[in-house]
Amino acid sequence: MAVAIIGAGQSKFGTRKDVNVAELAWEAVKPAMQSANVEQRDIDFMVVGTAGMWSSEAAVPALMYEYGKFEDVGSMRVEAACATGNAAIRVGYTAIESGEADVVLVLGVEKMQESPNPTVIELIGRFGSYFWEFENFGLTFPGYYALHATAYMAKYGATEEDFARVAVKNHHYGAKNPYAQFQREISLEKALNSPYVAWPFKLFDCSPITDGSAAVILASEEKVKEWGIEEKIWILGQGVGTGTANLSRRESFTSLRSAAYAAEVAYKKAGIDMDAPYKYLDGADVHDCFTAAEVIAYEDLRFAKRGEGVQLVREEQTYIGGRIPVNVDGGLKAKGHPIGATGVSQAVEAWKQLLSKAENGRQVDVKNGRYLAHNVGGTGHYSYVTIYGLEKR
Repeated sequence: MAVAIIGAGQSKFGTRKDVNVAELAWEAVKPAMQSANVEQRDIDFMVVGTAGMWSSEAAVPALMYEYGKFEDVGSMRVEAACATGNAAIRVGYTAIESGEADVVLVLGVEKMQESPNPTVIELIGRFGSYFWEFENFGLTFPGYYALHATAYMAKYGATEEDFARVAVKNHHYGAKNPYAQFQREISLEKALNSPYVAWPFKLFDCSPITDGSAAVILASEEKVKEWGIEEKIWILGQGVGTGTANLSRRESFTSLRSAAYAAEVAYKKAGIDMDAPYKYLDGADVHDCFTAAEVIAYEDLRFAKRGEGVQLVREEQTYIGGRIPVNVDGGLKAKGHPIGATGVSQAVEAWKQLLSKAENGRQVDVKNGRYLAHNVGGTGHYSYVTIYGLEKR
């Protein structure tokens, strides 16, 4: 059964101490429902993606049921570390595919700034192998991804400047996105002169701690036909991969095997040639929690061969007009990374881009009618790759 996104909405990302969790979530839910032209009574099922360890409210589905004045609707809370948003989409997608629902609201929301930064950093660290890697070695996620960055540098000759260029690109597009946490461009010099966080990462190599929400309305093909919906995109394929909890069990630090596997599954389902998938796509949102993670994603997604992802950076091939535009919403780096909302925000971006609704200066050229979202939890502990399209398969 084909599943479509018929509406999408997103809050402003950033430090949102002006609202509580329910109010923040409603900033995304309301425009999503309005763009889909649905009311509360039309929703069969509600999926809420939130990690929520750092905020006051834990029962967010019930909170939104009450705040949004929903009636007689089932709900579910989903968590998959930083891939929580795309995991929530998968639950909604499979609910419709199975015939259990016709219309599903998928919400991703996080209010991370309710806790002090050191607490948030420690709690994020629990998404790795906590008792072994955090307790014994003090690893938090800047350190986790720094291990991958240094491995990539040693094997393929990448430099700190190469990673800084990813940040420059993503801030360039974040400056054009009114929903982004950081709406300003940065120079290469500014990125390179920022303080170290975990070598080789400097401040501008790292995604921020963010409050934000994003929502999409999913509908079955039957409902799309019944309601005569014209503005929609389809979920063409989704792949899911799982990695080891302990990094010492990994074979390579220059790839996330779970992400590469998820991409293979998604491409097969969407009918995309795995030898050069970028030729079938108009753009991609990838999980750039750190700049090196974006470069590694290029290769896991087969936008470039192993060791050649850094060439895409040097040649500016991931800007609009290049081989494949990547993170033209600013990515996690500049748009922000509210854990539960990130994957849903990627779906919102796919919806906007494919329907040519993106803001001036960051709208891709829609030729193929397909867009990719790559969402990673932990360091590949969970990986989701989803292909969206204007035409159903």
